[in-house]
Amino acid sequence: MYLNCFDEVKNITRDLVKIPSIVRAGGESDVAKWIYDYYMNLDYFKNNPGQVVFQETLNDEVTRHNAIALVKGTKGESNRTVILMGHIDTVGVDDYGTNWKAAFDPEKLPEVLRGMNVSQEVLQDIESGEYMFGRGALDMKAGVAGHMYLIKYFAENPGELDGNLIAIAECDEEDNSHGIISALKILKQWKEEHNLEYVAAINADYSTPYHKKDENRYVYFGTIGKLLPSFYVTGKETHVGDSFGGFNPNTLVAEITRKIDLNPELCDEAQGEVTVPPTSLKQTDTKVGYTVQTPLAAYSYYNFFTHSMSPKDVILKMKEKAEEAFEEVLQRMDASYRKYCQMGGHTYTPFTYKTRVYTWEEFYNELITIHGEKFKLAIRNFAADLNEKNPSMDLRDFSVAVIEEAWKWSQDKSPVVIIYYSSLFSSRIEMTGKTDKEKALLESVKGSIELVQEHSDKPIVVKMFYPYISDSSFMALSDDPHELVALEKNMPSWGTKYNHPIDDIMDINVPVVNIGTFGKDGHKFTERVHMKYTFENVTNMTLNTIKSLLG
Repeated sequence: MYLNCFDEVKNITRDLVKIPSIVRAGGESDVAKWIYDYYMNLDYFKNNPGQVVFQETLNDEVTRHNAIALVKGTKGESNRTVILMGHIDTVGVDDYGTNWKAAFDPEKLPEVLRGMNVSQEVLQDIESGEYMFGRGALDMKAGVAGHMYLIKYFAENPGELDGNLIAIAECDEEDNSHGIISALKILKQWKEEHNLEYVAAINADYSTPYHKKDENRYVYFGTIGKLLPSFYVTGKETHVGDSFGGFNPNTLVAEITRKIDLNPELCDEAQGEVTVPPTSLKQTDTKVGYTVQTPLAAYSYYNFFTHSMSPKDVILKMKEKAEEAFEEVLQRMDASYRKYCQMGGHTYTPFTYKTRVYTWEEFYNELITIHGEKFKLAIRNFAADLNEKNPSMDLRDFSVAVIEEAWKWSQDKSPVVIIYYSSLFSSRIEMTGKTDKEKALLESVKGSIELVQEHSDKPIVVKMFYPYISDSSFMALSDDPHELVALEKNMPSWGTKYNHPIDDIMDINVPVVNIGTFGKDGHKFTERVHMKYTFENVTNMTLNTIKSLLG
């Protein structure tokens, strides 16, 4: 089956792009309400209003909403249910400069771009007429538009479904995933209320070429995992005129970065696919303002992608690198000081610093051993009070504040590295074909690709891990839940600022595939989506996957 859906999906995409929905900026609810109203204007939902939800996110410091719809098929009595998902928030538009308003106008933007000194490739894509430009067109409102089209199609043709179809248009994917985490509650509620059996989730997030000459289009089973290993380093302060009289934490943080950033030894491999290596996202000390005293502490954190490694595996790797970095800094300091003493005719005495590296779990437990329940209660209360007084505080900054408070309790004030996790966890999902649900999804998608390939002028290629962070990570867990204890025990924010919804995820626990938008320059001002492939080919691949699973 192949539908002529290009024009309708294009029109929906254009209308969605015209609604600004920058994450945390207030517009996410506007686009969710537009989608909700789109569904409520369909006769099916006028007759079944309880199957559409305009859901406010839970435990969120920002007011925003999801739009979620359920179509129940009438072809048979199966309770099998496929979940469609896509996020409606976008990154900001500062990169457009004074032309930021045009970012939300796909019809006007190409002409504006012509005057912005863009590359020849962008100009060629404008002239080709094959692309729609605009903030969110690629990432990923075109994917949401395709799902809306399919909800409308099956709402008008429920007799083609032996099972049920849910579409989630979720907010906050670009930040802390409050949208999909909140939507899990609706999925759980509907599972019980309608006796649903979830069998698969289909995301429509974006993909781009891997290199300039890459002509392929991509469908991804599973998804990459993401962690944010973080390092808090204390030093020993000194005046800059006596720089060897202290220990500068910036030096050690820099060495940790050198050990980790873009290190291919830290790539993770599974099923013949390799993650990009970790990269530094922040590196700073904790000084406020300028003084000639060296910093008391510094911290850094790094993006770490996974295909097979658990949070426990990653933190052990990070501890190993931190220990290596500490040893090398001490050796280099000693060598520098020895040479300086020789040059200046000073008496050399060795440093007494020792390599000290803890995970947060180890440091926390040591302080409990020393101070008992008094420390445990004090830290819990500190974190709870901090979150209550500063609910919008960045999760990474929150973690640093908790560690700084714990450091006050430490009796040994010699330099130390404390390793922890400071951001939300995106679970890796690996599709191995070992379960019936995985086999069914693998076969259904591959059959749909074969059908649609006849209508695509470019090869459609399957890969086994979606390479970007996405809300697909909240549909299942490939790690043993017991392995996630290392995540909980090494997150200073756990239980106050952050909790990973493990139980809610396990209630859904379905294999995932990303049949998503394709274009170029995601998160750039030249963001653009390839219209024929995305509006037509992707929508039809998704359609036929659904019909195969629920036919």
